Amino acid sequence: MNYYLEINLLPNYEVNLFGLWSKTFQQIHLGLVETRDVQKRVPIGLSFPEYKIGEKFGVLGSKLRLLAPDETVLVQFDVGKRLSRLSDYVHFTGIRPVPSAVKGYAVYRREQPKTGKERLARRYAKRHSLDYEAVLNNKVELSIKPEIGTVSGKVLMSYGQMPHKIVTTPFIRLTSLSSGNAFCLWIKKSEMEHSNDGEFSSYGLSSTSTVPEF
Repeated sequence: MNYYLEINLLPNYEVNLFGLWSKTFQQIHLGLVETRDVQKRVPIGLSFPEYKIGEKFGVLGSKLRLLAPDETVLVQFDVGKRLSRLSDYVHFTGIRPVPSAVKGYAVYRREQPKTGKERLARRYAKRHSLDYEAVLNNKVELSIKPEIGTVSGKVLMSYGQMPHKIVTTPFIRLTSLSSGNAFCLWIKKSEMEHSNDGEFSSYGLSSTSTVPEF
């Protein structure tokens, strides 16, 4: 990745930061979909310079970077056109070369945590053609993950009895282009010692390709 531009989100009393992330990222995603090749690979990767994870929650901050191997890729993407309707709420820089000295590298990938007993109960009920309330309140056969020194197995438990799980990974709420349904795009960051060039998904994320941190 040799060139980048940075988008700064400017929330106000009309649009909070969480809602602004949804609106901005939806437009960026639409643009990335249009840049896909025949194998659905994207040459633009995203990074979140203010990304932080705490004990109870994580935040994306208010900055988003678009990075590409060639300047022409970002010129053709035309972020100004993509975000023209949000001009009162976002500011973006010109295209700049990535600094020669960087702090390191990171992978930003999509994570799909299994969260919420109600959500899990709905999925189980749909998968097994059962009543949602029955699955939530009555015992069903659930798989359990093995602890160290034990083996995996099955246990009878209702989803309502499951302990609450805290997920600290930050997310952006989006709308599916195909179904129109709302969903959460959870974004997981992993720091890497070395760079690994490659392509990205239509969300600008990858499980293997790195982006520079600076």
